[in-house]
Amino acid sequence: MPKQIPPRSALILIVIAQFLGTSLWFAGNAAASEWEILLDRSGTAPTLTLVVQLGFIFGTFLYALGSIADRFSPSKVFLISCILAASFNFSIILLPTSFSTILFCRFWVGFFLAGIYPVGMKIAADYFEKGLGSALGFLVGALVLGTGFPFLLKGLGWEISWKTILWSTSTLAILGGLAIGFLVPDGPYRKKSPKLDFGLIPKFTKNTALKGAAGGYFGHMWELYTFWAFLPALIFGLTQGTLSTENQSLWTFWIISAGGVSCALGGILAQKIGSQQVAIGSLILSGLCGLLLLVLPDISAFIIFTFLLLWGISVTADSPQFSTLVAQSVPAEQRGTALTLVNSVGFGITVISILVTRELALLLEPKVYLGFLFLGPTVGVFLFKYFRGKDSSERK
Repeated sequence: MPKQIPPRSALILIVIAQFLGTSLWFAGNAAASEWEILLDRSGTAPTLTLVVQLGFIFGTFLYALGSIADRFSPSKVFLISCILAASFNFSIILLPTSFSTILFCRFWVGFFLAGIYPVGMKIAADYFEKGLGSALGFLVGALVLGTGFPFLLKGLGWEISWKTILWSTSTLAILGGLAIGFLVPDGPYRKKSPKLDFGLIPKFTKNTALKGAAGGYFGHMWELYTFWAFLPALIFGLTQGTLSTENQSLWTFWIISAGGVSCALGGILAQKIGSQQVAIGSLILSGLCGLLLLVLPDISAFIIFTFLLLWGISVTADSPQFSTLVAQSVPAEQRGTALTLVNSVGFGITVISILVTRELALLLEPKVYLGFLFLGPTVGVFLFKYFRGKDSSERK
């Protein structure tokens, strides 16, 4: 393990490594169109997204149950997880091509992403006792930019073979893992968990500060991935199909990527006004966007892009700040477990939200079924205020 490095240098390396590692997350989406032709199977993208999400949920739960990031070196956990996730991603090239093989490998990519995304936040938390909200803002922002990247490629009309997508993302993920494993030592504020404690998760249910932060995060997650998943359909519906396929993809990229920038800017703002204010403010604003979409009879063609850009900015800015509040609500030796567990439940909620919205999409137009997403932020704000209020009362 290398000697200690300055927090700023560690953050730069973590952000880069996080971006490289999580590029695996959406590699299947970028390759989906070619697989559909190759396998003579349409509409595979939602299933591919869902199976990665399920793998991530399963992985984060087991990582949390075993307190992996708290009991072992998080830098080594990150490295090993990158190698394993990249190996399963690359295996799709080596194995006979079939839809079941692709789903199997993508599930395990999602599983080992549990050792990349939340563990990256844990490493950052071990370096920043103060200013964690800003650090996580840059970290989550990198993930959001990675989410929008496939849409940029599609919008620019670049034709890249699915094998190139898989081997290049696998290589990038391994490089990200090596950067953390060999250049970023465990942070100065890390406290190793002394033993495996299966009673830790039940103890979290009694932590009202944690429940408040988690409740806000869960409301945010009900909205976020469903908004991203159905954003192309919403753009098509609001513009009445007047955009070309390339321009629609570019709109999608800019709207999603604006959220990556807002994560970073929100983190900087959190240093001045606090993570709680940024998180709740963003959650309320994104909920209002959904509500306006639902109640307004129409949106002028001149402001559609601006409106969606505002939604894209507000729908993500709260994510790193809620994660900051989660990390701050537990002792240092429990941060990795808390972050991983909250991620597990949060992504489980995204699956339910996407499935519910998919059923509503059979009956309603996009502006209506996506407008109902305002319910997530509404519940999230209520839970946050309720449990944080209880926590303040208990401390008196």
